[in-house]
Amino acid sequence: MAKVVFNFAASHTPMLTIEGKRWEARAVEDFDMQRLNLSDGRFVTYDELARERGAPYAALATHEKFVEIDAAAQRALDHIADRLEQAAPDVVIVVGDDQGDLFTLSNMPAMSIFYGQDILTRQAPLTAHSPEWFQVAMKGYGMDEVHCYPGHAALATELIHGLIDRDVDVGAAAKVDDPTTAGVGHAVGFIVERLFRGRSIPVVPVLLNTYFPPNVPSPRRSYAIGRALAAAIEASPADLRVVIAASGGLSHFVVDEELDRRVLKAIKECDVETLTSLQRGELNSGSSEILNWVLLAGASEGMPNDWSEYYPGYRTAAGTGAGLGFATWTPTAAA
Repeated sequence: MAKVVFNFAASHTPMLTIEGKRWEARAVEDFDMQRLNLSDGRFVTYDELARERGAPYAALATHEKFVEIDAAAQRALDHIADRLEQAAPDVVIVVGDDQGDLFTLSNMPAMSIFYGQDILTRQAPLTAHSPEWFQVAMKGYGMDEVHCYPGHAALATELIHGLIDRDVDVGAAAKVDDPTTAGVGHAVGFIVERLFRGRSIPVVPVLLNTYFPPNVPSPRRSYAIGRALAAAIEASPADLRVVIAASGGLSHFVVDEELDRRVLKAIKECDVETLTSLQRGELNSGSSEILNWVLLAGASEGMPNDWSEYYPGYRTAAGTGAGLGFATWTPTAAA
């Protein structure tokens, strides 16, 4: 029988693929952003955000602070990589969002599982004029060129059948036709490139549509899908050590510490009501990736959340950036 041996969640912002001393270059682009999501559901420009808020985070959006937070976040990622290596999984199921990498608005499933044997990443359209930080980030995402990661077709197919049997309608994808135009994206690539440490571990991408209305699953539905996913894994007769990972989050592109800490506290305390009652307005744009964590919390029900760390990564004085979150779950018998 397949056995879940370890679960983890990790932010995947470009800030984690570039050195802290380069965050200033990334921050420059925030000033031109036209649709910054606030947790009350509004979208504002940077200028509107700055007029409304002023500069409350000026002391945190400094070169020295960038380097400090980056070092702490990288230590957290190393901790997860150590734990992942100790878990020695046969397969890692990566729950992430597709941001127009494999799917487009011509066909956007609420959720899809990739069940092909070869997982090709989408090659980002890099040019000589692409910012240096962006080029580095694409390498950290496995999107600097076409990368081929091993899939686990057998387990992925079982999970598709298992979810459908548990009343979860799920899309399915088995191949990438042209990775220069469409392919698996950063949610999967970051986990493989940063945390696998060069090991070839089969991956099953579970792609949740968090970004694109109107068919974004609710927090309650996401949690229920997580429960069903765990049940489908447990029902598999395959002798596999399985790890489930949530990729992305927490709040961004405007940092909301209150929201992030509320989510982490609910995860720690197994507070299902709080996790499933998150408001739609809190989960727009980048902050929508919190749904990946909610799904994982459902899949980890009964497993203690034994470690977490959080760093509010403010890039600008007005508060743009990303909430950098990291968490792990270990089955009681293996703790």
